[in-house]
Amino acid sequence: MDEATFRLGALSHRNFRLFLFGQGISLIGTWMQSVALGWLVLEITNSPFAVGLTQALRSLGVLLFTLYAGVVVDRVDKRPLIVWTQALQMLEALALAALVWTGRVTTWQVMVLAVFFGIVNAFDIPARQAFIVELVGKEDLMTAIALNSSMFNAARIVGPAVAGVLIGVAGVGMCFFLNGVSYVAVIAGLFAMRLPPFVARPMPSSAWDGVRQAVAFIRGDGRVWVLVVLVAVFSVLGFPFIVLMPVVARDVLHSDARGYGLLMAALGIGAMLGALGLAIRGPRVRKGTALLQGGAAFGVLLVLFAAVRSVGVALALLALAGCAMIVTTALANTMLQTLVPDALRGRVMAFYAFVFVGMAPLGAFQAGLVAEHTSAPFAIALGGAGCLIAAALVAWRVPALRRTA
Repeated sequence: MDEATFRLGALSHRNFRLFLFGQGISLIGTWMQSVALGWLVLEITNSPFAVGLTQALRSLGVLLFTLYAGVVVDRVDKRPLIVWTQALQMLEALALAALVWTGRVTTWQVMVLAVFFGIVNAFDIPARQAFIVELVGKEDLMTAIALNSSMFNAARIVGPAVAGVLIGVAGVGMCFFLNGVSYVAVIAGLFAMRLPPFVARPMPSSAWDGVRQAVAFIRGDGRVWVLVVLVAVFSVLGFPFIVLMPVVARDVLHSDARGYGLLMAALGIGAMLGALGLAIRGPRVRKGTALLQGGAAFGVLLVLFAAVRSVGVALALLALAGCAMIVTTALANTMLQTLVPDALRGRVMAFYAFVFVGMAPLGAFQAGLVAEHTSAPFAIALGGAGCLIAAALVAWRVPALRRTA
């Protein structure tokens, strides 16, 4: 086996290849829906706050239920659980399509479906995160996460670009419908996997005791604790810039739906290249140092992006920001999964989902509110400055994380 193949050893696992292929198809639909949803809400309400609120509601279920979901993930067979979550998310997408096509769509219906999606996602995220290590083992975990991130961001390139065209040609309803159909690829891949029989592990008698075990582990390991806090800061301050992209495209760069799609595609190109770089470099990456460097660079790039009014410069900065963002999140994910024992993986990754996705409503809310009362560029710059300060403080005060290989 040559060096390049070794570095991408996760692809030697048949089950992971099936997972990756299914995810790739489905995620194109997911990104199409993300773009279409933001555009739909902006057209209905003409309010940046409503755009942010809708995205926040899609994460509210994760905030409320994901810690309990982590206990469930550690107790049950993950494959059938993921089949159920994917099927329910398919129904949500098809319901949106039906509402748009029948002309009955209203703001409250969109928001109710956003809450439903979030509740399902509370179980889906920790289940899929913990499932990856079962497909490849810890040895190939970093390349598996990086490749999965590459696929996620390749879809971020294709999905928004397709959505930008479809919205103009066929309307947002077609984006929702195609997303619903795309879930078939994931479900088919899950059924095609050859997995050993599920063996249940001894678990605490109550869900609360299970959560307490995870909290004790996280607080007992300084590196894990700092990783969770750092991801929370980025989730609340930095990552919500994405929900303001419709506002930036229309009101700052004076573009249309296609321009919005290009902005999201540029972000995806940078993120995909960053993830592929991580997958190829593999063991040579000093994870702690690279994570903090990526986090600091992400903050700087957001501040610069907020200052530009040229579409070309904005696209370049978004590509670089996407690269820095994926380096930060993929390495945080890898480090957490490497440090956690198998028996606690679902619960610890539920905490990761709690801060990464569940706290996103707070971020989307604050970003929308700040943008409503000041401007979208100011809200983005404020978040970027917060991320830069957080990365610098961790690098200064927690050298153990910086030295983690």
